[in-house]
Amino acid sequence: MPNYNLQVPPYSIFPGDVALAFNNESPTAGQASQQFALPSYAGFPENGRTIRWQTIYGSSPSAVNVALQTAMVDSDSEYTSIDSSTATTGEARTVTSVRANFIRAKVSSITGGSGVVVQLMG
Repeated sequence: MPNYNLQVPPYSIFPGDVALAFNNESPTAGQASQQFALPSYAGFPENGRTIRWQTIYGSSPSAVNVALQTAMVDSDSEYTSIDSSTATTGEARTVTSVRANFIRAKVSSITGGSGVVVQLMG
């Protein structure tokens, strides 16, 4: 279910959930994934949380830049990058103190490769 859309409400990621922003796909440069809601829950002030995310490639690209983006309002123009991955072999990354209501992945650039998987772990 890639590509940003106006699904109301979007799927939610709760602590311990794994969401697939891209699932064995071939996104082009500039393509954003489906957005996911980050619901507020007790015990985390101001919705601050740790987000773990991972890039995996079936066939490694020669160059890639995948951005993790968040927004307070679910509007395509409101998303800003909070982290990015340029590892052509894939990698797992962690971002702390995330204060946002929505999250997605965006392929900023990619050369070659296939089978792109981006996992978001709430």
